[in-house]
Amino acid sequence: MITLTKRLKKEAESRNNSSTPVKHENHASKRISIRDKLLVKEVQEMEQTIPSTCRVKFENPDALHEFSVIIQPDEGFWKNGKFLFHVVINEDYNISPPTVKCLTKLWHPNISEEGEICLSLLRQNSIDGLGWAPTRKLKDVVWGLNSLFTDLLNFEDPLNIEAAEHYRKDRSSFEIKVREYVNQFAKR
Repeated sequence: MITLTKRLKKEAESRNNSSTPVKHENHASKRISIRDKLLVKEVQEMEQTIPSTCRVKFENPDALHEFSVIIQPDEGFWKNGKFLFHVVINEDYNISPPTVKCLTKLWHPNISEEGEICLSLLRQNSIDGLGWAPTRKLKDVVWGLNSLFTDLLNFEDPLNIEAAEHYRKDRSSFEIKVREYVNQFAKR
């Protein structure tokens, strides 16, 4: 995050201090995208406002468009689990939502065992009107992912139909299966 900010300042200073014209093709290859400029501010805001049960990890501090979110619920069915999500922000951000995949296998009605996620704000067009909009930010994505383990848990409109039906038919058996998945795939 700080590295990208320094790079932006350094490039601006070098353009202002340079007395020789820069070739158009060279200048274009060093241009910082609108997405990356937005991400500098949004990443700072996100890191200051995420829930205490979440952590954000950047493998490459110069690549703010790709990071991991680690969620460790402190309540509910998935309590004491550690769930890893991979977030990729496309070049057309903030017009389109980030792409998010759950890398931890879990038994959840709104997350498939393959890692697909059913969360309105991750959809460009959502029937409920709560889908992605350019006014949304990365912190909204993290809060939304975290809420899938608490108040946004939805058994009525599931992605993993089998998990939702399991809950409706036998809640205690559902809880046992969730615990088995947590112990096998999401142990802290």
